[in-house]
Amino acid sequence: MANGLANLHNARRAYSPVVNIVGDHATYHQKLDAPLQSDIEALGGWLEGTVHRPASVADLGAVVDTAIVSATLFRHVATLILPADLSWSESASDGGEKPFAEPTPVDVDTSGAANVLKSHGDSTVLLLGGPATTAAGLRAAARICAATGAKALVETFPARLARGLGVPDIPRLGYFAEQAQEQLRGTTHLMLVEARSPVTFFAYPNMESDLVPAGADVHTLTVRAMEELADRLGAPEAPASVASPAELPTGPLRSDNWASVIGALLPENAIISDEANTSGLLLPYATAASPPHDVLTLTGGAIGQGLPVAVGAAIAAPDRPVIALQADGSALYTISALWTMAREQLDITVVILNNHAYAILQLELTRVGASAAGPKAQSLLDLSNPDIDFVAIAQGFGVPATRATTAEELAAQFSAAIAEPGPHLIDAAVPAPSFG
Repeated sequence: MANGLANLHNARRAYSPVVNIVGDHATYHQKLDAPLQSDIEALGGWLEGTVHRPASVADLGAVVDTAIVSATLFRHVATLILPADLSWSESASDGGEKPFAEPTPVDVDTSGAANVLKSHGDSTVLLLGGPATTAAGLRAAARICAATGAKALVETFPARLARGLGVPDIPRLGYFAEQAQEQLRGTTHLMLVEARSPVTFFAYPNMESDLVPAGADVHTLTVRAMEELADRLGAPEAPASVASPAELPTGPLRSDNWASVIGALLPENAIISDEANTSGLLLPYATAASPPHDVLTLTGGAIGQGLPVAVGAAIAAPDRPVIALQADGSALYTISALWTMAREQLDITVVILNNHAYAILQLELTRVGASAAGPKAQSLLDLSNPDIDFVAIAQGFGVPATRATTAEELAAQFSAAIAEPGPHLIDAAVPAPSFG
C-alpha cells in the first residue's frame, strides 16, 4: 500500500470510487511485530475515505460488501484490510444486505443562482469539476454563459474532461497563479459546480494562496442544478466550437509542435492520459478540434500517474484507443506499467516527451527564487547523464518501441501505433526547456 499512496492520493482528489485491498499478516502473527508489520489503518485514514477490517471469517462477506458500497456511493477510497488467515480460510458467508441505499435525488432550488446570473452575469464565473466536466455538463455551462454573459472555467486538473468536436471548448483554470488570477479578475460571484474552491498549487513569496478574488461571493451547485439552471434561464443551445483542426507540422520536434501531431492524428473516441507536464502546455489548443475524446489529468499532482491510469483506462474501456502522453521524469516513477501493458496486450500508445530533465521542478524552484544555480544543484534535476533509453526499456518489458526526433517521424510512428493493436511506445525527443 505504501508504494501506491501517491496514486491513491490522486484518486482521492479525483473522487474516484476505489476499493483498495491491502493484505495483512495473519491475525495471530500481528502481535510479533514482524518486519512488514505496519499501521495500515493510519495509512488508510490519511486518504480520508473509510477503512474496513473483518474481525473473523464469519463477517468477511459483509465487510467486503460494505467496502464496495462505501466506495461506490461516496466516491472515495475504501481501504479493505484482509488478514492472511482470513483470506486463506473458507467462508460460508455470501455477504449481507447492502448497508446503504441509493441516494434519492432531491429537488433543487435554482432561483437564487438564476437571480445572481441575471443581475451579475458579466462578473460571474462558473468553475466546473467532477461530473460537471462531461460533455453534457460543459454544454449546460456554455448555454448559461451564452444567455447571461458569465464565464466558465474547468478546474486545473479535472479527473475526466470531455474534449473535441461538438464539445464546448471551455478553458481550464491556469496552473500558474498569475494566470489564474488574471482569469478570475473582476469576479464578484464564483459558482463552484462540483469543484473545490481554487487555491494556488504551491505557496509563493508575496502572493496570496487563495485564488478567490477579494469580496467575491462563493456559491456551490451540483451538476444537476446547473443543468436545471440552464433550462430555467431559457438558455440557447451551446454555440458551436470555432476551433480549427490542427495541421501536421514539419521539422525537428519542439515543445510547441509535437502536440499538433497528436491533435491532427488523434483517433475518434480516444482516451488521453495526460501527464505531459511542462511539455504539454499547448495540448488543449492542438486537440480542441480533434475527434471527440476524454482527457484524464493529474488530479492530485503526485507525479507518476500517467502510465498506471492508461492501464486502468484500457482495461475499463477495451474498445477505445488509449494515448498516454508522458513526461520522461514522471514516467520513471511507474515505468513497470509497461510490463502490464505487454502482458495484457492493452491497446495503449505511449508517447514519452523526453526533454532529459525534471523541468517542472526546475520551473517551481525558479518561481520561488531558489533556482538551482550551481552545477551540483542543477545536476539533481538533470536526466541526461546518462541519457535514458526509453526504447530499450520498453522493449525489455515487451512493448514495441521507436524513437522520433522530427514531426514527420512522430506522425508516421503514431499513425502506425494507432493502427496496430496492442501497446506501443514512442520516445519523442524534445528540447530541454530553460527557465529563469
